[in-house]
Parts: sequence; C-alpha cells; structure tokens
Amino acid sequence: MDTRQDELRRDLDATLQARKDLGKEYESELVDSFLARLDSRLDARLDSRVERRVAERMEDYGPAPHLRHHRGFGRSKLPLASLVLGIPLTAIATDGGNGGFSGLMGLVVCWAGIVGVNVAAVLGDRRDERRSKPSRSEWD
Repeated sequence: MDTRQDELRRDLDATLQARKDLGKEYESELVDSFLARLDSRLDARLDSRVERRVAERMEDYGPAPHLRHHRGFGRSKLPLASLVLGIPLTAIATDGGNGGFSGLMGLVVCWAGIVGVNVAAVLGDRRDERRSKPSRSEWD
C-alpha cells in the first residue's frame, strides 16, 4: 500500500512541478492527465479486488449450478460406454477365441481396466459433490 501511495505522491509532485514550469495555461491538461492516471489505477485496484472475491466465492461454493453435471444423465454415460466397448475388447482380449491362459489373462486385464475406470469416475464424482456443497454456516 505504501508503494502505491508513494507512486501517487510522486505523480502528483511531478504534475505540480510541470505546472510551475509550464504555467497556468497548461493547468487543465495537467490536471486531466493526472486524474486519468489516478482513474486507471483505481480501476485496476477495483478489478483485482473483484477478481479475488469472485475466486474466493468459487472456492467456497464451486461452479454455478448450470455448470455442474446433471446427476442422472451424466453418470449413466460412462457405464453404458464401458459395457458397449467391453464386448469387442473382450473378443480381442481372449485372443479371438483361441482360449488358453493368455486369453484368460487378457480377459481379466480388460475387465479390470473397465471396472477401474468406472470406480475412479464414481469416486471423482463423489469428491466433486463434497467440494461443491456450500457450508451451512460460517462455523462449518
């Protein structure tokens, strides 16, 4: 804060010195120039305060309701896509029906990956829900 006030004081001193050097005929231009610089500084400070407060609110409450995922429809896409993709992946993983130990291992790895992706998605959704819920009071 002190450095900003020092800069402002230096600008004012420079404007007053320029008025002494140039005379009264340039007074209105000098004042307008100083006020324009002061106005731009105030705008910048106000903008930074608003940005900081918006960021704090976003941290407290999460994204706006229209930006959140819809519960029923958004979550049903991944399991459905997993099942649809699971059929051809199962055929590929079992080595084209040749069987054997490598086919069984391929099948286990394939379905473990599908289950892992779905579990990670569910856990991620739960974590996001906990973050987006606003606290009930300032004491929470």
